[in-house]
Amino acid sequence: MQYLARLAAAAVLATTVSGCAVVTVASTAASVAVTAGSLVVDAAVGTAKVTGAVAGAAVNAVLPSGNSGD
Repeated sequence: MQYLARLAAAAVLATTVSGCAVVTVASTAASVAVTAGSLVVDAAVGTAKVTGAVAGAAVNAVLPSGNSGD
């Protein structure tokens, strides 16, 4: 009888621990996905800033500054 009780307790413990492991893995996967998404957004914003700076420099090189030095 003790053998069955210990076996049942071990089964319950194993199920509980594996459930925690699944939650932990899922939480880690979600965290990694959010971090990756954040890095993609940061890269896109950085690219837009560089593109804007290059376009601004090109416009400034083509158009007169308006300061004639009078």
